[in-house]
Amino acid sequence: MSTSTPSLWSTHTFRQLKLVIPGVLATYYLGTLHHFWVVYQGHQGSWPQLSALILLANGCITIGLFIYVMLVPLIKGVEPDYRSWRQSGVLSRVIPVLTTSIVSGWLLLVFTLGQWTRLGFGRGLLGACGVYATMFGLLGLLPAPKLRRV
Repeated sequence: MSTSTPSLWSTHTFRQLKLVIPGVLATYYLGTLHHFWVVYQGHQGSWPQLSALILLANGCITIGLFIYVMLVPLIKGVEPDYRSWRQSGVLSRVIPVLTTSIVSGWLLLVFTLGQWTRLGFGRGLLGACGVYATMFGLLGLLPAPKLRRV
């Protein structure tokens, strides 16, 4: 008698793919990355290019902080309680910076796509949501390390 229960990993993967697939489709359909690249390359030494550079730096910081939060158990040797992050010495400093990075980057991406591309603000909003859904869906697929208790 075989009882088959879905594993946590496959359920988690399915949930993440529900972010990744629509995000990729929206990003592709709207040409979000192409429009962003045109802003970056087509406006040398101007506000649009500065905005694109800030967005690239912000994206790297956001991804780096996200990965750092996932690697805290290996770096610090302690399994943090992510639910009560305000009481954690490390997480109480990193989570607000990560949150600020996410929100400010998303708002700047919407503004950049809306102001300096043919997408306009409505489609720029959808494009930014697609990029962020894809990014966080993919980051959520990374396996979080666990400390082994001995």
